[in-house]
Amino acid sequence: MELEQKIDSLLQKIESAKKGEKLDLSLDEDLSIAIMNLVSIEEHFFFTGAKTNKEKYFDLLQETREIRKELLKKIVKEPEGEIWCISKHLLAATMRLIEVGAKSKAKGNTEEAKDFFQKAYRLYSLFWAVNLKLVDVGEIKKIDEKALNIHDEIKTGASDKFQELLKKLLDCCDE
Repeated sequence: MELEQKIDSLLQKIESAKKGEKLDLSLDEDLSIAIMNLVSIEEHFFFTGAKTNKEKYFDLLQETREIRKELLKKIVKEPEGEIWCISKHLLAATMRLIEVGAKSKAKGNTEEAKDFFQKAYRLYSLFWAVNLKLVDVGEIKKIDEKALNIHDEIKTGASDKFQELLKKLLDCCDE
């Protein structure tokens, strides 16, 4: 099935679900942001433990990691191959780029911040594309850099397609 057909099918399912019971698409988005923060907390516990040489920080890291793993299972269902780790690292990289972008913005580097924010959103969109199974990572081969997969005839770039889809799917302000 082509990407466009997958997207149309997914949007139809969402519209059908909205007609019935209210569909809260922001729930998983909020959960993904929480997971990003948990990954950051793990990193901070690691660095604090390493800098202070206090074992308690490594214990807290492990406790935080267990919570993160439990929550990630709610989004990354039935992971195959490296999908679990890919998902975790996509969220971690997204969070770091958001933080770097915010620091760049605070220093007055508006264009650099914008670039970091765009990259963060591209990675976040890719996270959802992988976990909504909009892209079959098992079929990824050397393809045109603007193509999503070997069957993609509309070569506008995967991240562009995923970003547009994400805008339609996840609306944290939809109450």
